[in-house]
Parts: sequence; C-alpha cells; structure tokens
Amino acid sequence: MITAQDLHGVMGMMPAFATSDGWDIHTTSTIDVEHLREGVDRIIGDGINVIATTGSFGECHTLLFEEFVTLAHETVAAVKKRVPLFIGCTSPNSREVVRKMQAVREAGADGVLVGMPYYFPSSVENVVQFYHDIAEMFPDLGVMIYHNPTLHHVTIPVEAFHKITQSPNVVGMKDGHRDTLQFMKLMEVIRGKISVFVNQVQYYPYGRMGAAGCWSIDAWMGPWPFLALRDAVDRGDDEAAQKIIFDLSPNRGGGGGFDLRWRETAGKVAMAYAGYCQPGPLRPPFVNVPESVDAGARKRAEAWNELCARYRPLVEAARVASLATAV
Repeated sequence: MITAQDLHGVMGMMPAFATSDGWDIHTTSTIDVEHLREGVDRIIGDGINVIATTGSFGECHTLLFEEFVTLAHETVAAVKKRVPLFIGCTSPNSREVVRKMQAVREAGADGVLVGMPYYFPSSVENVVQFYHDIAEMFPDLGVMIYHNPTLHHVTIPVEAFHKITQSPNVVGMKDGHRDTLQFMKLMEVIRGKISVFVNQVQYYPYGRMGAAGCWSIDAWMGPWPFLALRDAVDRGDDEAAQKIIFDLSPNRGGGGGFDLRWRETAGKVAMAYAGYCQPGPLRPPFVNVPESVDAGARKRAEAWNELCARYRPLVEAARVASLATAV
C-alpha cells in the first residue's frame, strides 16, 4: 500500500475532461476519454509527481456516479502506476463517499482524496470519526485528506491529528489554509505519518518547514513553473524558489480572482486557452461566463504560457543532467 514516504513534489489536480456536449444538461456521459488519456500521458511525461482527480476543480459536484466510475477506471488505465494516483470521492454524505471508494478500489487506484461531507457544517468530533471510519473500511487504500474549510465548512485543527494519525492508511493531505505557526505545529504531530501538499504559492517557504509538495490546478496549463519550484526547494535554492513564488502570484494575469463563482470556472477556461491539454466545456450549471471573466482567463493563459517558455528549458536541462548523472 502507498505510504506518506511515496508522496513528494507537484500534485496536479486533474480536470474532469468533458466531451464537446458536456455543457448540455441532458447529456449523461460526458467523460472525454481520449483527451483524458492524452492529458495524463503528457503531464506524467513532463515530470508531474502525483495526480489527484475530482476535487472541486475536478468537478466532484457535477458528475453523475456512472461518469465518476468511468473517470476512475480511465484515469487508472492512463496513469499505469507511473505516479501515485488519488481519485477524489468527496460527496454530500458519507454513504456516497463509501460507494465511490468501493468503485475506486475496483478500479485499482493507489488511494482516494476525500473531503468532509459538506452540505452542512460538521463538528471536529465527526470529522475525526469520518476519517477513522473510511480508513478502517478500506485498509488497502491510501487516504488523502482534502482540507478545504471554505467549501467543506469545517476547519480541522492541529489537535485533531493526534487521533487522525492513528489510522495508518491516512497518508496525505491537500491543504492550504494554515499560517506558518499552525503549519509548524501541525508538522510536529504528523511528520513521517502524513505528507502535506500545500497551495502552489506556499511551497516556499512551507517546503522548508516540512511540506512534501504542492498541489496545483494551473499545472494542467503546463507544469514547468511548478517543476522548477520543486527543484529549487529540493536543492535548497531559496533565492530561486522565492523568485518563482513571485512569478506564481495569484494576481498574475487576472482570471477571476478569488470570487468563488468564477475561481474554478475561470481556471478551466484559462486551461483551454493555454492549450496544454483539452479539458472540454464547463458542465451545468456553470455554463454562462461573463465576458470579463473570459477575458481575464485568456490573459491568465497568455501569462502562463510566458512562464512556461521561461522555465521549461531550465527544468528539461536539469532533468537531462540528472539522468546523465544517474547513468
């Protein structure tokens, strides 16, 4: 089974690749298998370390169960065990999470990315019980906690991890909502047990404090800026890491800002403009996008492609040098 020590680097939060008619409310089979395979193969070939599906950006909230099963099986087939794969199972209730986890086990993924059932806010006691229950039910699956207080309506405090870490197959966490002091306290509790992937613009300095890596939606516009950041953190090059973080500022290129109505939407629109992969159209009910958001997404994609042009040669040269040294 996968362990915390297997998790490091850049985790790409995969889009739920949509067919050309995926925007249509009548459509019941919207997973574009061909574009999924192409996108997964390309990003692994370019050096991504971990793939996770069906978070908020990956449209856990817009897929039918049958579409989720298709996505799980096709992603496992595309990844081919080349990198760790976590299939997102976040749902409004625990029983639906379990149903999805059963499908993931059958598909053969390494693990699951699971946020707290989110329709109503939960107590911390119920959060701890939830993760204990699903870890115990699926001891052969690695569990990655999806910690998103904004969307899941509960913050998991550091103290809760004294109990959460008692489940040995809870091996990772996607986070991005802690200040440096909270993060340092968290690492005192979970170090060696749970690998934390922080927000892309937190990886420096959080990587110096124990973060295993960063998660990114933007990696599917081209992963090279994040791969350069990973390499800089790994070699202890603080100056280079800080420069990359400045380049990755959320305000660079616009794209809808942090307005929740357009945060994920604009990301998918920008991805299509960037051209690295073909995520397909937005699924209902998120199909009407203001012109200002679309224009911002286009600008964001243009700025991102400039970053990729700058960092890709550096990453690829370092990769060639590393392979030569290994030989």
